[in-house]
Amino acid sequence: MSEAAVPSRPSVTAPARPRERAPALGLVLACHPGPTVAVTALVTALAAAAGRDAGGCALVGAAVLSGQLSVGWCNDAVDAARDRAAGRTGKPVVAGLVGAERVALAAGSALVLCLPLSYASGPAAGTAHVVGVAAAWTYDLGVKGTAWSWLPYAVGFGSLPAFVAFGLPGRPAPTWWIVTAAALLGCGAHLADALPDLDVDHAGGVRGLPHRLGPTGIRALAPLPLLGATALLAYGRPDRSGRLALVGAGVLAGAGALLGGRRPGAPFAAAIAVAAIDVALLLRRGAGIAARGRGSRGVRRSSRQCA
Repeated sequence: MSEAAVPSRPSVTAPARPRERAPALGLVLACHPGPTVAVTALVTALAAAAGRDAGGCALVGAAVLSGQLSVGWCNDAVDAARDRAAGRTGKPVVAGLVGAERVALAAGSALVLCLPLSYASGPAAGTAHVVGVAAAWTYDLGVKGTAWSWLPYAVGFGSLPAFVAFGLPGRPAPTWWIVTAAALLGCGAHLADALPDLDVDHAGGVRGLPHRLGPTGIRALAPLPLLGATALLAYGRPDRSGRLALVGAGVLAGAGALLGGRRPGAPFAAAIAVAAIDVALLLRRGAGIAARGRGSRGVRRSSRQCA
């Protein structure tokens, strides 16, 4: 038999992985850097105002940063296929800067790092923070597409002042009105944040609470939890600055709702502005984040030393 008559074996090659054009930059962009930096900075500042020393504030900042990184990376890794189908080229995975596998690995690594950093502030503080981060992961992993999509935001935001308070000297419990206010802020932020992406999410089959409400329902409802949060913070320890803050928050929330029809990002911008007002109230009150009782005297001493 001639050599030409022998059929050649087809060569089998593994499919090449998509080339990552700039994986380091892609990871930075995939972590949702704006919210990640903002939340980390605000919670660290809150820890300082409440009485944590420099080392304690550094621990809080590192724990919150690792948790936020894990949540942001998890979000982009899970949504990669949906973002690609929707043609969202602004997403780093879709743009080819970084692969979804690398983003998922980074999310898991940050989550593992978050655990010891959180528990370095104590068992109660660590548990509060880990519960909040876990709630955010449940949102990324599927709750965002259900009518309960607001719940991870409420738990995640509410866990942050609890994390700070439980880490103070004497391990005092957080004041109920601050935790409730933070949870309400989370609900308002969820509604406002979803508004610009409603059409894309609908196309991808996402049916969370904001998608069920629709644009009109979101604009009508979003100001309510935000104003409720401001009212709690303003009157938890009443003073003139609190009353002025409530008026300002009302104006901002109303303006965001009115402008939402022409500027989809306006409600979220208003939510961030109201959140900034509320954080300013928290920082002004300092040790008021902790309920009076066991450990409150130590908190007040620590606050005076940091002032």
